[in-house]
Amino acid sequence: MTQTQKILVTGATGTVGRQVVAELVSRGHAVRALTRDASKAVFPAGVEVVQGDLTEPDSLIPALEGVTGLHLITFGAHFAPLETGPRIMELARAAGVHRVTVLHGGGSSPLEDAVRAEDGVEWTVLMPVEFMANALEWAGGISASGEVREPFVSRLSAMVHEGDIGAVGAVALTEEGHGGQEYVLTGPELLTVGDKVATIAAARGREIALVELTEEEAVAQWRAAGMPEGVIGFLLEAYGNTPEVGRTVVDTVEKVTGRPARTFTHWAAEHVDAFVAQPLAS
Repeated sequence: MTQTQKILVTGATGTVGRQVVAELVSRGHAVRALTRDASKAVFPAGVEVVQGDLTEPDSLIPALEGVTGLHLITFGAHFAPLETGPRIMELARAAGVHRVTVLHGGGSSPLEDAVRAEDGVEWTVLMPVEFMANALEWAGGISASGEVREPFVSRLSAMVHEGDIGAVGAVALTEEGHGGQEYVLTGPELLTVGDKVATIAAARGREIALVELTEEEAVAQWRAAGMPEGVIGFLLEAYGNTPEVGRTVVDTVEKVTGRPARTFTHWAAEHVDAFVAQPLAS
């Protein structure tokens, strides 16, 4: 039986952070969840919620006391790359942390570089491809008008369930043999946008129309939604010229966790309520 350990999870209210917390709890470990606003955080029973900010490393000193593992993200507020990695790792080392996972942010980052340079801990980089949770961006359009409006609808994605990212992270934080590893994480299948839409339609029991946008129409739609120009540029490249790693299925999830990666059908069934119009209150 795995010995109970105490793990500090930063970015604990995020898409992946919540899953790391949940997986650690399910495995019987003590979890300390770091958030910038502890008053607004909701976690499973037994999770210790602490307030801190990765842009102010010394705010982590109390949170690091007594922990054996640390999960890190590479960005702060408004997705600005964190420059505080060296100090965070210095504090982690002083606190006796011996395992660290870092969620790869899609490119080189100062914090990830600091983690990789640290000799005093066993580090693991989690490198997920497209999140299945990204499909929640379609929820408003599906609920309101029964349609999805997207460019590049034939592009292929090996999208991964965010719960599987959390599961791999939990294993790497609490078990031996994962130090110095870069884990590319995918789901078990390749899907087009049409495949995803059909899967959600099947889950909710109603058809969904797929409207293919031109690049110009997509950019206009994203700008109207308030999306920053840098993000728009990233999406055009990622969707229009998906790198091989994003459209290649690998079995890392099963190798690390001992069970197959979850399918998009599984994800859609879990989140079907998001894609069903709610009745108006009387």
